[in-house]
Amino acid sequence: MTQSADAIIDRRRLRRKLTFWRIVALAVAALGIGLLADFTGLGGRNAPHIAKVKIEGPIHEDDDLLDRLDKIANNNAVKGLIISVDSPGGTTAGGEAIFNAVRKVAEKKPVVAQVGTLAASAGYMIASAADHIVARQTSIVGSIGVLFQYPDISQLLTKLGIKIETIKSSPLKAEPNFFSPAPEEAKAMIRNMIMDSYDWFVGLVEKRRGFDHEQALALANGAVFTGRQALDKKLIDQLGGEDEAVGWLKGKGTGGTLPVVEWMPQQKGIIGSLFSQSAARLLIQVLGVPENGGSLLLREAAGERLFTPSLLSAWPAEGARPEGQ
Repeated sequence: MTQSADAIIDRRRLRRKLTFWRIVALAVAALGIGLLADFTGLGGRNAPHIAKVKIEGPIHEDDDLLDRLDKIANNNAVKGLIISVDSPGGTTAGGEAIFNAVRKVAEKKPVVAQVGTLAASAGYMIASAADHIVARQTSIVGSIGVLFQYPDISQLLTKLGIKIETIKSSPLKAEPNFFSPAPEEAKAMIRNMIMDSYDWFVGLVEKRRGFDHEQALALANGAVFTGRQALDKKLIDQLGGEDEAVGWLKGKGTGGTLPVVEWMPQQKGIIGSLFSQSAARLLIQVLGVPENGGSLLLREAAGERLFTPSLLSAWPAEGARPEGQ
């Protein structure tokens, strides 16, 4: 009986080892194929094509996305660009950075924005960087504006019997904060920042959409519109989807037979670069990493960011937080 039990334990250990090395071998093979495709152009990037970049979810200053847009701008094989926007917005600074990157592409080749479900606030800001905007009849478009949010947990602390003492160099230092109601001077300071960024956003829409200042202000009251309404208000140029976006690019001399090649984001972190998240979970189980530790590892692999207070261009405001926060 003892020998039988020992044999069973040995077989289980051997199976775990084999499973681990099989996963490693598959991951290395997948990585090698990916690198070979990039090197040889099998991914389609070295042959003439229309590039497509998806901008989805909360907006922030995404270094990988900015790098892809820069490479697209400087790749002679790219004859046009589709930016596929499906976003509630996010940080105003993140929207500005991506807007500027798209405009750099547009200086060299035609760019069209194709709106999916939603292009609001910073999402619309980015779409407006394109030379032409296409949206579905029922897409949500607009929410032009800026906001700033912060929690006030002072009443909760009072109920818990906790008092925060603060010594600072000047009254507006570190205001507003979480631990006390904001003084009027702090609110005025934040409002000045908001209105300055708002004026910049309105001016951007005014210039990109060919409005006069009064027209831009009338549309910059935070309202959202369907695609049909947005077309009537000249916030977009055409109703439709990717076919219509490609059709517009063809009219700009990109050719009728060019394939659309999506420029995918790079995975973040060592685990993320080798595996999908489902494969990463399997690997973590095989390695015997505790569940909480595995969760942290996955978050590192996914490159998630902690939410920090900032000027937001988002609809609704909660959409500005990175997923998972």
